[in-house]
Amino acid sequence: MKKLLLGFALMFGASFGVNAQNPGPYDLETAVTIALENNLNLKRSELNQLNNEANLLSTKGNRYPSLSTGASSGFRWGRSINPVTNLFETQRIGNINLSLNSNMTIFAAGRINNAINQNKADLEAGQFNIEATRNNITLNTINLFINVVFNREQVKIAENQLETTEDQLARTTTLVEAGQLPVSDQLDLQAQNATNQLEVINAKNALRIAKLNLAQAMQIPFTEEFDIVDPQLEIDQNLMATETPAMIYETAVEIMPEIAAAEKAIESAEFGVKSAKGAFYPSIGLGANIFSNYVDRVFGLDRPSFGDQIENNLSQSLNLSLSIPIFTQFNNKASLQRARVSRQLAEVAELEAKNQLRQDIETAYNQALAARLSYEASQTRVESLGESFRIAQQRFDLGAINSVDFQVAQTNFFNAQADLLNAKYTYIFRVKVLDFYLGNPINLN
Repeated sequence: MKKLLLGFALMFGASFGVNAQNPGPYDLETAVTIALENNLNLKRSELNQLNNEANLLSTKGNRYPSLSTGASSGFRWGRSINPVTNLFETQRIGNINLSLNSNMTIFAAGRINNAINQNKADLEAGQFNIEATRNNITLNTINLFINVVFNREQVKIAENQLETTEDQLARTTTLVEAGQLPVSDQLDLQAQNATNQLEVINAKNALRIAKLNLAQAMQIPFTEEFDIVDPQLEIDQNLMATETPAMIYETAVEIMPEIAAAEKAIESAEFGVKSAKGAFYPSIGLGANIFSNYVDRVFGLDRPSFGDQIENNLSQSLNLSLSIPIFTQFNNKASLQRARVSRQLAEVAELEAKNQLRQDIETAYNQALAARLSYEASQTRVESLGESFRIAQQRFDLGAINSVDFQVAQTNFFNAQADLLNAKYTYIFRVKVLDFYLGNPINLN
C-alpha cells in the first residue's frame, strides 16, 4: 500500500493539498487520502486492533507474579478473641489488619506462552486486515473517481451532439423559410434537438450522481461546488500487463494482506490448540503472603504502640501449589475440540481467500482483455462512422439526403463515441486493477 499510495503522487502532477473542509477540486491522491481518513469501517478496524494489543499485554502479564496489598479496620463487641493476647475478651476491640500478597505461575504446560503467541498472531492478522480494508477503500475510490471523469466526458459528447443538431436546425429553418426544403425536415430536426437536449440533461445528472458517489465514499458533505482534477488518461500499446493470470496470482498471493491475514489466523488457531492441550497437564504455582495487625486494647498488659504491634505481629508465608486436573466435567476435552475446529475453519478460510483471490484475478484479467478488444473495435467503429457522418453532413447540406438519414448518421456517430469512451475508461481501470495485484504503483499518466 505504501507503493500504491506513492504512485498516486505521479498520477496528476502536483497535489493541491486540499482537505475535507475544502470543496476542491480534488486530485486522486487527495480523494483517496480523505476517504481513508474518514472511513468508519477502517476506524472501527483500527479500534479493534487496540483490543488485540490489550489482549496481548494481558497474556504477557501472566508471565510475571501478581502483587497486591490491602488493609482493613473494624470493631468487635462481646465475647471474642483478642488477636494479640489470644485470650477471650468481652470488651470492644478495635483492630487494623495489613497484608501483602503475591502469586506466580511457575509451570502451566506452555499455556501462557501459547496464549501469548496466539495473541501475537491475532495482532498481526488484525494489521493485515486493516491493510486489506485500506486496499478495498482505495480501489473503490479510484473506480468512483474514474467514473466522474467518464461521465464528464459523456456530458461533452452530448453537448457536442446538441450543438451539431442546433446548427443543422438553424440552417434547415432558413432553407425551409426560403422554400428550398420541406417543413418535415425542420420538424424532424426540432424533435432531434429536443432529444439531444434531454440527453445533455441526463448526462449532467449522471455526472452529478457520480460526484455524489465519490463524495459519499470520501465521507464529506456533497455540495454543487464539489469537483475533481481531470487526469490525462491515455492508452498505449503497453498498457495491458504481459503476465498471465497464473503469474499474477503467484505474485499477488505473496503480497495481498488478506492472504497474510488468513495465514496468521491459522497460526493463531494452532497456538489455540496447543494451549487447549496444556489444560490436561498439572500446573504449579508459587504464593507468598505478609500479614500483620494492630488492636487498640490489650487486656492486663501495657498496650504496645502501633509500630511495635505491627512489627511484633508480623507473619510471612510461602507456599507451593500443585493442581492436577483429574476430571473437569469434560470442559478441557470440549475446549480442545473447539480449538481444533477453529483451526480447521481457519484453514478453510485461507483456502477460500486464495480461491477468491485467484477468481478475482481471473475475472479482472478477462475483463481487461475484453475491455481492450472492445476499445480497439470501438476505435475502428468511431473512425468509420465519423467519416460516414462527415459525408452525410455534406450531402444533407447539399440536399442529397433528408433529415432522417442525417439524424441516423449523427446518432450512430455520437453513440459510437460514447461507446468508445466507456470502453476506454473501463479498460484503464481493469488494467490498473491488475497492476494493483502485481504490487505496482497505480499511475494513470
